[in-house]
This record gives sequence, structure tokens and C-alpha cells, in this order.
Amino acid sequence: MPPEIRTLTSGDELPEWLRAVAVGFLQGATISEEEVAVRTPDIEPARTQGAFDRGRCVGTFRTFSQEITVPGGAALPSCAVTNVTVSPTHRRRGLLTRMMGAALDAAKERGDAFASLVSAEYPIYGRFGFGPAAWTAMWEVDVARSGLDPRHSGPADGGHVDLAEPEEIRRIGPALHERYRAQAHRQGVVDRPDRWWLIHTGQRRFPGDKFTPCFHAVHRDADGEPQGFVSWTVDERWEAKLPQNRADVRCLTALTPAAERSLWLFVLSIDWIVRVRSGPRAPDDVLPLLLPDPRAAALGTLADFLWLRPLDVPRMLEGRRYPVEGALVLELHDEAGLAGGRYRLEAGPDGAVCKSTGESPELALDIAELGTLYLGDESAVRLAALGRAEELRAGAAESADTLFRTPRRAWCPDVF
Repeated sequence: MPPEIRTLTSGDELPEWLRAVAVGFLQGATISEEEVAVRTPDIEPARTQGAFDRGRCVGTFRTFSQEITVPGGAALPSCAVTNVTVSPTHRRRGLLTRMMGAALDAAKERGDAFASLVSAEYPIYGRFGFGPAAWTAMWEVDVARSGLDPRHSGPADGGHVDLAEPEEIRRIGPALHERYRAQAHRQGVVDRPDRWWLIHTGQRRFPGDKFTPCFHAVHRDADGEPQGFVSWTVDERWEAKLPQNRADVRCLTALTPAAERSLWLFVLSIDWIVRVRSGPRAPDDVLPLLLPDPRAAALGTLADFLWLRPLDVPRMLEGRRYPVEGALVLELHDEAGLAGGRYRLEAGPDGAVCKSTGESPELALDIAELGTLYLGDESAVRLAALGRAEELRAGAAESADTLFRTPRRAWCPDVF
């Protein structure tokens, strides 16, 4: 008999399911009672699937509710996909296809605008209608080479930077993040539930998580209002009585350009720190150009990160904003039959209307390519050059770029 795929029926199945997750992510073949107890509150059995073969879990798949900021600052509901594994004994049997199909059908029925995930491997999810919608970048700065004034002593805008305790970050951080993700050009940022802040500040721990407590600092403007914060750890190392210490930024959130510059300069000016790793940042982050010598920021990672799978095309396209007035008829192919069709988009800075239409299509593409275009981080002209979009009207790809592209690149700060 083929493995049975079903949602978990009770908490009694979680230990076996979590064991399979650990196997899939090469974290070991056993799981402790302590880890089961810590992870259970995060798991909603009705949204958690397992593939069971003779009582043993050999595949895992879980979803949860998420909000993603789209161009213009609105937040739309997404079905976030995580904990996807298939045990090495059961590969190539269609288990992921069956679990994904069930999850996307459920998300469509719930009314989610799209599904979202962070792809561990690039080739897996395109066949399910996901497209890479936001990329991530990481830099390492050689402080001595950067050209920064080592005498830097604080913000020049009348504000100030204060060290903060974890409790303060838990208190002021959520509101800062909500204000940050509501900004018009921060598309791709996801909401952070309470558990995120508990984990980030070390109040919630997992067995074997190798957690290193962070230092924290808050930027306040001239009126004393928090406008951003930064959290970092330090890898301490000395050679021949000289410091070789590295600061690793875990999170930097700023509501204003002044706060962003201030927090980066603060971290880069800490005594005894000779190198700073940025952590995951937007590909167009200001950090390199903040330095007198941008070459001191060596790019270590540039990769796809957040992937989107459209489920409700009118809701998606009406939910975001567009830089200019324009109209476009899209022909969308969706092999799964979830969101395909022909749609006319009439859009502008004040909103959009998207409806099914019988008009002649102008641009044809797979549903995954709409996911790639949606947050404004890809060019329809480039997709057409690759054969991944087809112009049915001359200039349609350029028209799509005029509508969809955004001033700043999409970015998702959080793994999920």
C-alpha cells in the first residue's frame, strides 16, 4: 500500500512527526520529550500533514497564517509553508506533490491571496506554481578598510543611540516592526508573532539551539521617540594581543534613513570590532554605499529567498499599488487549475481593478512568473527574453515593467 497522507489527528502523533522533520533536515533520528514539549505550541494539527507508512512518518508538511506587505504598504494574507520533508527512504514517490496539492487547495478555500515559502533548494517549487519574489544579500565589512572616521561618537541628526535590555526590545520592537512593514516600499516583509520576539531575545529556547545572547541598541530621534533598533552578537578572537573580533548583526530595523545610517555607523564604530557581518539584508541595502570605500563591504551571499504562489489573482493585483496609471491583459497558465485565466488589470497610484475578461491577451506567462513579478523585483522584459513570458502585443512586457517595478527591491528579513 502507498503511504497514507493525512493531517495529524492528535498531539500523540507529534513526536513521530517531529522525528521525521529532524530526519529530513539531517538533525538526527531521535527527538527528546523536551523538544516535543517546546515545539508543540507552534503546531496547528489541522494544518499539519504527515505521510505515514506502516505507522512510521516518512513525510512532513505544515502551514500557518502569515501576512506579507505588498507594494503600497498593505498586508495580504498568505499560506506560509514550512517543515517540508520527505525521508530518504521514500523519495520520488509523489509524497510532496500530494501534500502540496492538499495544502494549496485548503489555502484557496480559506481565501488566502497566495502561498509563501523560503526554498531550501531552487528547483523544487517552481513546478507547484511558486516563483522567487524577493532576494537576500549578506555583506562582511572590513572596518579598517572602510574609510569611516574612527572618532565617530554618535548620530549627527540630534538623535541618540542607547544600549537596551532584551525586555525593552520585546516591549518596543513589535510596534517598530509593524510601522516598518507598513511602509510603502518595504514589500516582502512578513509579520512577526509574539514567539519571534521571545526567541530573538532568548526568553524562549529550544534544546540544542546554540543560542548566543545578543547585544541590543535603540535609536531615538531628537524628541526621544524610538525610530529603530539593532541586535548583534560578537565572535571574540584575539591574535598576538590584537583584537580580531567580529560583530554579527542579527536584526536591524529602522523607520527613517537617519536611524538606519545611525545604527549601522554605531555597530561599525564599536571598539575592538574589526569586521561586521550584516546578516540577511535587502539586495539594495544602503550598507555598502554608506562606507567611504564601498569595496570594504564584501558581498558573501546573493540568493533567492521568499517565493510566492498566486492563489487569488484579482485580490493580489488589487491589493498592491502601482506607480503610474495603466492597463494590461494577462493570460495566466496554471497547471493546477487554482488561479489561471485571463485578467484585465487597470491600475494606478490610488488602487487597481482586476477582473476576468474575454479581451485579447497582451502578455502570457505561467502563474509562477506572476509570483516572481508581483513584488516588483523582476523584469517582465527579462522574463520575455528568457522565454518565460510571451508578448502577444508588442511592448506588453515593457508596459508590465512600468506597472510592476518598485523603487526599492523586495525583501523578507525572516526565515520561516
